[in-house]
Amino acid sequence: MQTRKKVLASVLSGALVLGVCPAALAATANYNDGSVTGGSAEWQAWVSEWESVATDYTQVSLTPGADETQLNFAWYSQTQDGQAATPVVHFGTDRNNLTAFTGTTMPVDTSLTGGVAYDSNHVTVTGLQANTTYYYTVEKNGVETEVQEYRTGSFDSVKMLYVGDPQIGASKGQPQNGEALVADAGAANTAARNDAFGWNRTLEIATQQNPDVNFIISAGDQVNKTGQAKEEEYAGYLSPDVLASLPVATTIGNHDSLNADYTYHFNNPNATSYGETEAGGDYYYSYGDGLFIVLNTNNYNVAEHEQAIAEAVASDPDAAWRVVTIHQDIYGTGLDHSDTDGMILRTQLTPIFDEYDIDVVLQGHDHTYSRSKLLYGDGQSHGTYEFRLNAEGTDYDWDNAYNTQTDEQIPLYPAEDDAAGTAAHDAFLADNGCYTIEDTTGSTVVNPQGTLYMTANSASGSKFYELIATQQDYIAQRSQNWLPSYSVIEMDSDSFAITTYQITAGGAVEMIDDTFTIQKAAQTDEPQQTVDAATLTVDGETYYRLRDVAAAVSGTDSQFNVAWNGGVVVTTGAAYTDAVPSAAPASGTSVSLTLTVDGESVTEDAVLANGNYYLPASFYTGLGVEL
Repeated sequence: MQTRKKVLASVLSGALVLGVCPAALAATANYNDGSVTGGSAEWQAWVSEWESVATDYTQVSLTPGADETQLNFAWYSQTQDGQAATPVVHFGTDRNNLTAFTGTTMPVDTSLTGGVAYDSNHVTVTGLQANTTYYYTVEKNGVETEVQEYRTGSFDSVKMLYVGDPQIGASKGQPQNGEALVADAGAANTAARNDAFGWNRTLEIATQQNPDVNFIISAGDQVNKTGQAKEEEYAGYLSPDVLASLPVATTIGNHDSLNADYTYHFNNPNATSYGETEAGGDYYYSYGDGLFIVLNTNNYNVAEHEQAIAEAVASDPDAAWRVVTIHQDIYGTGLDHSDTDGMILRTQLTPIFDEYDIDVVLQGHDHTYSRSKLLYGDGQSHGTYEFRLNAEGTDYDWDNAYNTQTDEQIPLYPAEDDAAGTAAHDAFLADNGCYTIEDTTGSTVVNPQGTLYMTANSASGSKFYELIATQQDYIAQRSQNWLPSYSVIEMDSDSFAITTYQITAGGAVEMIDDTFTIQKAAQTDEPQQTVDAATLTVDGETYYRLRDVAAAVSGTDSQFNVAWNGGVVVTTGAAYTDAVPSAAPASGTSVSLTLTVDGESVTEDAVLANGNYYLPASFYTGLGVEL
């Protein structure tokens, strides 16, 4: 595979088949055409290699272990008559003197592999240390593979890639070189060929930009075929050379969920029996200062998901960060899922995430990018809902939700003349307004109450969806530029920061949202710093003069500047340099003030007195100032 790595690393030219605007392109333009973005030579090299890639089911997958000192391996080996499989990884710092780690093996369902018998091998390597270069081989029927290099990064300051829906094979039906891409079996799956090329391209560009990544988080739908044999799609997914030295914590998406091939290919740590489908259930792991909980939300038994969360939290109660990954975006903004099947578990999961102090939820499913505002439950009672399989059990019933308390069927797309269905659907939508939006400003928040919900766009470009026409009130930022994207997460004991990028047709990397940072400041019983500011009280609430507060905290970690540029402009992190008003009036006028904070427009209730604005304590808390 090394030849492909050298070829695709130089992909810097070409054009995407882009956009659903204009409307004439809507039916065919929502994917990445590898034959265009790849350039002629690179694409032809991949096409010539595809048959060998698509038929190699024995590629190795790496997964984070139970904590940062462990690394999990999984791979197929073809079953040999009279010879047992050898689930052995040779691992160590001296490539000429590696230590053998032995694991377990299980037979693969031959209906998934064209009748050819394979064994799935799972092995865990232990004793890893930070910032260390290791080497490894795996045994396939007693024969060791070529030596691969694996390097750990820092365990104190951890960097992750977060990706959504590679969905190898999802471009089926799209045009390419005068033909429609197809999802046939094996090497004939030209859609998988296209999408694996895009997936590899994204990983290579992302890791060139971020060579110090510890691991990848995938929010589900690694492959496309639902409930069918799809080994060539997994082969394409696992083919990038990057993945030989970078673990992926995968999530079970709806396309992954209905047969066992996912379980064969990935050796997930702390695998539980909660939330199971045929592909497996919930699992969790710790890494650095983070506890990561991965839920299979294709199973709608939320009581089991809560058990998995409780078990995970008990395993690492002092983790600074609690991060959940789910596939369905219960707070997303894509046209296809966010207001239909995606939010079915919202009423149940939101209060559970509140109870267990979940900081961030990473989602996929909607093939669009969004970042929510900080959200928590409204404290009210709501209905509970689930999704079900179709009558044949081969896929999900995409047309209906079900109330688990009444067994009522709720049409997600009621016909215009279906009055009862429309009423049920409207009640379902209203009941899902079960959240409260935390009042914050700026792109850095300190000790927030709410949870941040991210939705990742497609990392491979295999399929894009439109944004919903009206942006929901819980969404802070969203994007659909019809380009593959990925996020970079940087985490230490005090800070969790996420930045999202898209990859242009020419291979350039562009930010599509400001870096959003959650900071955790130590909570203390010591008195807070006294801020000497003029105040006014209106209807029982105290308002503090903006310029006084800015002057009082200037030179501290929470400093901010106040300026006038056709309106009030606040810039965090900058010292206040202007004068402080001298007079302290006894009264003022209540107003609605729209001001700019770090480039974002914010509207607050305020008081205006003698030409100066007074704002409530909640505004300053959002700036990191405690009054």
